[in-house]
Amino acid sequence: MIIIHYIYNKKAYLTISLFVLLLVLVSCSKTKKVANANTEKIPYTALIKKQFMSDIHLTIEFLDSAKLKSNTKKYFLESRKGFKKLEPILAALDLENYGFLNQPNILKIEEEDYTDIKIKNPSGYQVLEEEIFTENPDTTTVLRHIDLVSNRLKLIEKNVSFKHLKPYHFLWLFRKSFTQIALTGITGFDSPVLENSLEESKIVYQSLKAYLSIFKGEFKNQELLRKWNKEIDASIQYLTSDFNTFDRYHFIKNHSHRQLILWNETVTDWQVNFPFELAIKNDATSFFSDSTFNHTFFAERNSGKMTEDKIELGKTLFYDTNLSANKKISCATCHHPDKAFTDGLKIGAGVTRNTPTLLYADLQQAFFYDKRAGSLEGQIIAVIQNKNEFHTDLKTLSKVVLQDSLYQKNFDKVFHNTKTTDVQIRNALASYIRSLAPFNSKFDRNITNKENTLTQSEINGFNLFNGKAKCATCHFAPLFNGTVPPNYKESEIELIGTPEKSDTINAKISPDLGRYHVYKTEERKHFFKTPTIRNANKTAPYMHNGVYNTLEEVLDFYNRGGGAGIGIESEYQTLPPDQLNLTKKETNDIISFIKTLDDDLSKY
Repeated sequence: MIIIHYIYNKKAYLTISLFVLLLVLVSCSKTKKVANANTEKIPYTALIKKQFMSDIHLTIEFLDSAKLKSNTKKYFLESRKGFKKLEPILAALDLENYGFLNQPNILKIEEEDYTDIKIKNPSGYQVLEEEIFTENPDTTTVLRHIDLVSNRLKLIEKNVSFKHLKPYHFLWLFRKSFTQIALTGITGFDSPVLENSLEESKIVYQSLKAYLSIFKGEFKNQELLRKWNKEIDASIQYLTSDFNTFDRYHFIKNHSHRQLILWNETVTDWQVNFPFELAIKNDATSFFSDSTFNHTFFAERNSGKMTEDKIELGKTLFYDTNLSANKKISCATCHHPDKAFTDGLKIGAGVTRNTPTLLYADLQQAFFYDKRAGSLEGQIIAVIQNKNEFHTDLKTLSKVVLQDSLYQKNFDKVFHNTKTTDVQIRNALASYIRSLAPFNSKFDRNITNKENTLTQSEINGFNLFNGKAKCATCHFAPLFNGTVPPNYKESEIELIGTPEKSDTINAKISPDLGRYHVYKTEERKHFFKTPTIRNANKTAPYMHNGVYNTLEEVLDFYNRGGGAGIGIESEYQTLPPDQLNLTKKETNDIISFIKTLDDDLSKY
């Protein structure tokens, strides 16, 4: 019995032991599953924050180490790399601080009104690059800027928040980042001295790839994620090139546009709905298309939709001389379709400056050469009231339209009310002007794969325009004006030292003080808005005073270093004064490219 009892107890012990072991295994399995579940359920915002905080910490450490005189250049470059890793997130979450850290070494003027004018000295990585990589760096100045940049980074590190991020925010910032590479990054816009933009663009892509991996779980189609990784790797490989010989045309055509397509596929795959549209439409698949830009983004808040009926009504108003006091002047009097909506004159009749094209005019944030109007509707008011143009007023303008029964019928149809106002008149006119953005030039058709007719000279010209010649650091593709991508919130004004006469020996600056006339800010004398060079082949003469008659003369002026290169001293010249050293062939290639930007305007 004792033996039997022992055996029984042994069996019981064995049974209990197996049961306990089973419990332990189950418990471990559950614990492991819980751990895995917790890992999988870590919010993407937390993972983004972890990556961002790690990157910004190293960025600050390297910058603070740059205070060591013997290693300033080395540690600055390491910090700059860290900053570029931060760029996709920082440029989206904190645009103001990002703008401070990446601003050009140019005096910053903020003019709200006569009582609120702020003049700020620049700082940031571009300023440090220029101060450090010079023949005789000023140690005191370098250390001061290092402290300013370091303190700003520490402020960001302390206050940045990721809690509000949703998948659509990430998709927007992701697209914004590779858009920035295509339209400013590969031009050298933010690496003016070292021209290290291609290497820095590679760093941004690597950062994007890391952040994209955080959203792996959002992909229903994992093959799409694989395509993204392959495309990013291919872009990084393509960017391994010399700055001056880099083929920007094919990079945008074969990579940037491919990324836009993949981005749209990702939006569909993630089933994301955007609450609104930014400057670039949510479904854009190219940067060079008439369906790329959201015109409402650039318009007044209450401008309404651009319907075909409204555009047609605006076109009728555009050509109507009855709107002027003497019944002889219409908008088309100074803006001829056959001259790309300019007048072909050095200075138009009754005005003081060269008549700019209206093509792509709405895709900017300020109007007139001195940016004194903030909208197309506002610009129209100035033309109506100018005694040398329409010489009338808004009340009289409304009366003219009200007396025309056909106008009344069309206004009722477009605006769905019985009383026509000057606001509606100006809105209709502005809508027609907003429609003048065809994007149907030879260049547009080629870079969007609609045809393959560009010559090697024309392709070389585009690459030079965006590279060695530095044209695209002010005339940003695809608009080729001064409205800065990828945010499109600011239209730049520049001081390039335009001469009074076409004279390279005894040159004097044009007496027109430009932006100064608006707020009387001394530091804004001779500043003018950067116009588009689309259709420039048709819009001679050039510059605000029509001083140059040919594109060859314009290129020669820039090749010399602007006003500084012909003996004009301007303390605040924003155009780099260095000679570009363009060869005759390179100049011809750039002009060949510019000519490919001529649009077919037959429908206007």
